[in-house]
Amino acid sequence: MTKQVTLIERKNIAIVGRTNAGKSTLFNALTEQNNAIVSSIAGTTTDPVAKAAELLPFGPVVLIDTAGFEDESALGVKRAKKTVATMRRADMTLYVVDGNNFEKKAYEEFSSKKLPHILVINMCEPKQLENLSKAYPQASLLTDMNDTELEKLRQQISDLLTSLDPEEVPVIDRLLSAGDTVVMVIPIDSEAPKGRIILPQVQMLRQCLDANIRSVVVQPSELAEALADQNVDLVITDSQAFAEVAKIVPADIALTSFSMLLAYSSNFGQLMNGCEAIKSLPAGAKILMLEGCTHNRSHEDIGRYKIPKLLKKHTQKDFSFAFYSGYDFPEDVSAYDMAIQCGNCMLNSREIASRLEILAKNNIPVTNYGVILAYLHGILDRAAQIFTKGNL
Repeated sequence: MTKQVTLIERKNIAIVGRTNAGKSTLFNALTEQNNAIVSSIAGTTTDPVAKAAELLPFGPVVLIDTAGFEDESALGVKRAKKTVATMRRADMTLYVVDGNNFEKKAYEEFSSKKLPHILVINMCEPKQLENLSKAYPQASLLTDMNDTELEKLRQQISDLLTSLDPEEVPVIDRLLSAGDTVVMVIPIDSEAPKGRIILPQVQMLRQCLDANIRSVVVQPSELAEALADQNVDLVITDSQAFAEVAKIVPADIALTSFSMLLAYSSNFGQLMNGCEAIKSLPAGAKILMLEGCTHNRSHEDIGRYKIPKLLKKHTQKDFSFAFYSGYDFPEDVSAYDMAIQCGNCMLNSREIASRLEILAKNNIPVTNYGVILAYLHGILDRAAQIFTKGNL
């Protein structure tokens, strides 16, 4: 059976380098489509251009063409910031250079960032090509981007991604066994997308199906009946229903949320410890709210309204909130006293890891929606208890 991979689960490959190094030409060649405009005019590529592709033998990836460094146009600084943001979420990069104008210092500065990458030497005269191939034997050499050269580069990319991508055991497999029963509580309110359920709920349902774990899906009003009808090993709820669901689920049945399950795939300890900062937040503290997706807001929005309201009620203090959506992230986080991120089901794992690293380096406590809602409702210990079992 072929595993279905969503766009956010695909490994991100950013194509970066100076202007006019041939990045867009390489992007088009690797995707085998004219997705990016190619021109001899420096600064032709403005915003990043992404294209999903199948990279054999590795599998599904996303290739991202970016604006060149050292863009001297009026918008060059803004374009460069977009490129840096793209690199933050990239699992690996292709650093493309014009072999006839190779700048060793610029490449060494890039290499110092310790990002997984392949040096791609492009458009090179034979003598210069010979010198660079000796100096950088691991580089990919492209004279005219013929099929042989591109196939060799694809294999290099595949090998690097494979080395960076150890097979992970799904979280549900580490919690339960085949034949166990899970009840998933999914409220249908004004924030629920019409005609579908959200990605973390779909992902958990699929994990249960793959592991031969029985799944029952209910709304909060149907939960008590579902628990009475069968032996249940775990209840997974949408975070915003934590308080209501906790009152219904007996203490001998494990309880957690979709958001906390997602959090366990990142730095769970960092997110759990982040809640401790709430106790010492001063009135007027600046809180960074990170929302992974963009959608219309209603009075039931969990990040814009419910969490701020609960925080005020819990602390009896007013705070200042700054909201960022999608892949947008502040250049400087030092002004914030705390960060709260959503489950981030719409962002790739490298972006999430990068954000947590930046926040940690700046000593900014961070948690996520599921963890903080459990904390504010006084059930964090219970909701996290299942993650201490076995080898978790």
